[in-house]
Amino acid sequence: MHNDIKQGGTGHVYRVDKFVVPNSARDEFLSRVKATHDVLRKQTGFVRDNLLEQFAGPGEFNFVTVVEWESQAHIEEARSAVVAMQKQSNFNPQEMFQHLGIKADIANYKQIDA
Repeated sequence: MHNDIKQGGTGHVYRVDKFVVPNSARDEFLSRVKATHDVLRKQTGFVRDNLLEQFAGPGEFNFVTVVEWESQAHIEEARSAVVAMQKQSNFNPQEMFQHLGIKADIANYKQIDA
C-alpha cells in the first residue's frame, strides 16, 4: 500500500485490530480476546499489547487491540500459535463474528517519522 513511507524509530511492527462489538456480545468477545492475548504474550518477538475500549467520541469502533512486535516475521509466527490454539479449542473467529454481529478491521502498521 504505502511502500514509500519512511520507516521511523525502532522498525517494530504493530498489529492493530479494530472491532464494532454489540453490547450483547461484549463478554464473549472479551473472553476470546483475552485468551488470544495470553497466547500472544508468550511468543518470541512480542513487545507489548493494549486492549482499548471506547468510552467517548463518535468513532465507529468500540474496541481496539494494539500489539507491538519486533518484526513482521514474529507476527507470522504468532499467527501460527493462535491458529493452533483456536483449532485445539474448536474455535472459529469468523463464525463467532458473524453469529454475534461483530465487525472487524485488521491491519499491520509501522511507525513513521512525523
